[in-house]
Amino acid sequence: MIEETKEVFGSENKNEDKRSLNFIEQQVEKDLAECKNGRRIQTRFPPEPNGYLHIGHAKAIALDFGIAKRYGGVCNLRFDDTNPIKEDTEYIESIEYDIKWLGFEWANVFYASDYFQQLWDFAVWLIKQGRAYVDEQSAEVIAQQKGTTTSPGTNSPFRDRPVEENLRLFEFMNSGKATPGTLVLRAKIDMSHPNMLFRDPLLYRVMNIPHIKTGNKWNAYPMYDFTHGQSDYLEGVTHSLCTLEFVEHRPLYDLFITWMKEYKGETENIEDNRPRQTEFNKLNLSYTLMSKRNLLALVNEHLVNGWDDPRMPTICGFRRRGYSPESIIKFINKIGYTTYDALNEMALLESAVRDDLNQRAIRVSAVLDPVRVVITNYPENQVESLTAVNNPENEADGTHEVEFSREIWIERDDFMEVAEKKFMRLAPGKEVRLKNAYIIKCNEENACEKDLNGRVTTIYCTYDPESRSGLPGSNRKIKGKTLHWVSCHNAVKAEVRLYDRLWKVENPRDALAAIREEQGCDAVTAMKQIINPDSLQTIDNCYVEPYAASTKAGCYLQFQRIGYFMPDQDTTAQHPVFNKTVGLKDTWAKQNK
Repeated sequence: MIEETKEVFGSENKNEDKRSLNFIEQQVEKDLAECKNGRRIQTRFPPEPNGYLHIGHAKAIALDFGIAKRYGGVCNLRFDDTNPIKEDTEYIESIEYDIKWLGFEWANVFYASDYFQQLWDFAVWLIKQGRAYVDEQSAEVIAQQKGTTTSPGTNSPFRDRPVEENLRLFEFMNSGKATPGTLVLRAKIDMSHPNMLFRDPLLYRVMNIPHIKTGNKWNAYPMYDFTHGQSDYLEGVTHSLCTLEFVEHRPLYDLFITWMKEYKGETENIEDNRPRQTEFNKLNLSYTLMSKRNLLALVNEHLVNGWDDPRMPTICGFRRRGYSPESIIKFINKIGYTTYDALNEMALLESAVRDDLNQRAIRVSAVLDPVRVVITNYPENQVESLTAVNNPENEADGTHEVEFSREIWIERDDFMEVAEKKFMRLAPGKEVRLKNAYIIKCNEENACEKDLNGRVTTIYCTYDPESRSGLPGSNRKIKGKTLHWVSCHNAVKAEVRLYDRLWKVENPRDALAAIREEQGCDAVTAMKQIINPDSLQTIDNCYVEPYAASTKAGCYLQFQRIGYFMPDQDTTAQHPVFNKTVGLKDTWAKQNK
């Protein structure tokens, strides 16, 4: 199912028809009209630095930064670094790079750990207010005591311990002497509340692990629900934009912020001056898995070649494959933001990429499955320089020179010894035009040579000297198609990597869950059953023109008549490597029939 909604940030005109705004923009404009938060707009993008960003994060990035930009506000980058077990500076650096690559700039960089002392002091105040207590039960017992959605929970036996004892135990939790899992700080709310999250949620747990920012200062760390809203409040965030799984968390988010405002003595106009949480749908793609936990498993088990493997849905993977940041944002704008989850077709993303690259890619010649053509009436030692337009969509991209000689490479599929009537490419007695060059005609007699296995090795043709592109004779009409080619004289041998879907099933997330439930296996075992063994095909007998071989990673190319490609980071002067980004036409619909 493909979501069809209005573009997110289509117009800068603040007086545009409200029906063209998505529901989040409508809420923002309503808040501005009602003077909420002093008519300020401040958002934040709060990733956890425990992995590389994927395209789902790009949707949140576009919204957080886009809303701030559209309404004259600011967007901060805040790392949710509350779990030192999984966090690393490598991830922090990659996240910053990806955001900038997508075209966004933050106003400030913050860390949840910046607020650890303030959160600790706030927790101490809650204990003194009788709103928090230290529990000594195991996680399993606490979970059992929470009850179910249809039955109330039961109080912890430690729920009413004296304030002084709670304060002493809370300090002990951070001493480095407490054993992880033996003590937690819980909020005292309501064990019979219909929202399970209100049944005395955990605020702190013991970890005894050094932190990448704070070192050994803390051994007790705050939980996400306790940290997130308070960090928003302390930063001055006006609009906290989250995905739909946080809908049930919103009442707890609001309660903790209300308590924080009480702690700060800011009890006037609470509703008009507070962060406002709004939830939107995640970006789900067919044949794609975007859980960071599962992506990490793919990397660790060497089922892919790292986080930036072009088959991965990570931003760095898409970048290495050859997606442009503009194409990703255009796709996000096209699918929009809603209040329900849907599965977007990968074909829709590829369509956005194809449309964008058509405007920016440099056209070059490459032959992936080469067969030699000898033009028998072309002078043996002659080499001439022809002019090729870099990009017909943008004259400013200029031109480059290509070499033409007596022997050239063409695609094996462009020749058929015994051709059907509708075959419009090269065949005995048939003419074709060579891109930017001449019309050639395949010999009717002795059209080709073959090896002992019957495979064509050489094709023999003649050319029309008056038919070169740009000459009057080039207007001669022929029935054959225009073929791409590369001169054998200076062609550069290259490696080309062709990519297909990483998963064999349309919805790998649900398929993994079903396999694990049915077989009782771990995630990696389940993954191996549905991963596509043919997701990468490497071709190492390709030829490209020298201009293409000279390009570097980051250069968008169109291999004429084949598709869009990007030079890979593995490229060297002696061994160019290219990744296929997307074909010239949609192949997903055909594969899904």
